[in-house]
Amino acid sequence: MDEKLRILIQKCVEKDREGQRELYTLLSPVLYGICLKYMKTKTEADDVFQDAFIILFQKIGQYKFKGSFEGWAKRIFVNEAIEVLRKKQRQVHVAIEDTEATNTFEDTTPNLGIEISQDELLKHIQQLPDNYRLIFNLYVLEGESHKHIAEKLNMAEGTSKSILSRAKRMLRTKINEELSKKVS
Repeated sequence: MDEKLRILIQKCVEKDREGQRELYTLLSPVLYGICLKYMKTKTEADDVFQDAFIILFQKIGQYKFKGSFEGWAKRIFVNEAIEVLRKKQRQVHVAIEDTEATNTFEDTTPNLGIEISQDELLKHIQQLPDNYRLIFNLYVLEGESHKHIAEKLNMAEGTSKSILSRAKRMLRTKINEELSKKVS
């Protein structure tokens, strides 16, 4: 770990305002990007960003200098986004016509296979329904397994797979519609 970062973390543990400001400035671009990925609007992302930084500063003394500090901080921000979405929806409910098929569902959806800018992709991800966006982000962007997602969100593993497939399909449709408008 970089010595400067170690010193900043120690300053934050001691509640040093200047150290907190420096750490905030250092990590803000990456951590705000996480908030934008999970939340539907900029306003919601701003709220999660602010609340998650408060949590980070409250819990910074729990960081044991093992593993990546940035990874530790990202986990706080992802968890806060999930918690906000959970409160917003009370519970993730998805109507699945064939519950038997859900238990055996395998995600055979290929990668999107479409080249667009990162900003355009983010815009489309933000337009997904909350539960689609949440599972898409956790699986595709955070690399979580369906089993872990299902445990975290209190749902069947097959439901997570089904929602991911629908999210990919929805993204592909939206992106193709936009691309066809550009070509016309």
